[in-house]
Amino acid sequence: QVQFVESGGGLVQPGGSLRLSCAASIGIFRITTMGWYRQAPGKQREMVASITPGGAENYADSVKGRFTITRDNAKNTAYLQMIDLEVDDTAVYYCQTNPPLSERYWGQGTQVTVSS
Repeated sequence: QVQFVESGGGLVQPGGSLRLSCAASIGIFRITTMGWYRQAPGKQREMVASITPGGAENYADSVKGRFTITRDNAKNTAYLQMIDLEVDDTAVYYCQTNPPLSERYWGQGTQVTVSS
């Protein structure tokens, strides 16, 4: 059964940091590009970072220099290290393959709230 479980979100002040984790139950994890996505209230879901099986990273312009995506193929886990968080980073963060396998595989996500 394909499943993506996100964790690590929380409430932080502007300038703070968080590290998100994504546990993927997917047999092809080590050979597929993984992505982190986010959806802010009233906005469409957007991709913020992706990482290929070989480790090549890609970021949305809005998070470049502040977010870092990594992966551990032995643990079928992807991570998103976020520093210098801004109020506009407030959203529910999700992970899935990139491009997404299916709409039905979106998990519950993890809430990130940046507020003073």
